[in-house]
Amino acid sequence: MSDENLLRNVSGTARNRHESETVEEVALEEAIARNVRRLRAQHGVSVGFMADQIGISKAMLSKIENAQTSCSLATLARLAATFDVPVTSLFRGAETERPASFVPAGQGTRIVRNGTQVGHEYELLGMLRGEHKRLECLLVTLDAQSEVHPLFEHPGTEFIYLLDGEMAYGHGRSVYRMTAGDSLQIDGEAPHGPVELISFPIRFLSVIAFPDSTV
Repeated sequence: MSDENLLRNVSGTARNRHESETVEEVALEEAIARNVRRLRAQHGVSVGFMADQIGISKAMLSKIENAQTSCSLATLARLAATFDVPVTSLFRGAETERPASFVPAGQGTRIVRNGTQVGHEYELLGMLRGEHKRLECLLVTLDAQSEVHPLFEHPGTEFIYLLDGEMAYGHGRSVYRMTAGDSLQIDGEAPHGPVELISFPIRFLSVIAFPDSTV
């Protein structure tokens, strides 16, 4: 598989691994990749320039930074020497347990939000607090008895994905007519919410990323 065929996340790694690799091996490769990218960024140099300093090919360094190869001890030693850090610092984060939130179908927690009083039903599908933000995932259900309520305001960014039904959703001075499959990403600090309920039942996912300072 060529580089062009790899699915790549700009801030993460491109993966093309053999199924025999263990979770521990994968975690170690990704930790090395993450730390090498960070150290190179701190030095403010290109992949090509840093590869020349280390004494390896640009292609090899690119594979290391994308967790596409296992480093030999000799290569790890050269990386550490070039970055002027202990070899152990290249493994930092490999043992860190990353949080996850799994909610089986139909077992989300019913919660009360501002729209509850006007017939909006909220089911919490998960919430994680990461290094930089709190992420809240909701399944929102509206029926014929629900009222429009375009006055929600909160810090952070909200992503809405309409699963069923049809509605007009307001954000600031704009109104978006949404049908199943449509999505909307908004700044949560502007007044927002459904302004017209068109076709029932209406169900949508709401994912809100709150900033650091939000409790």
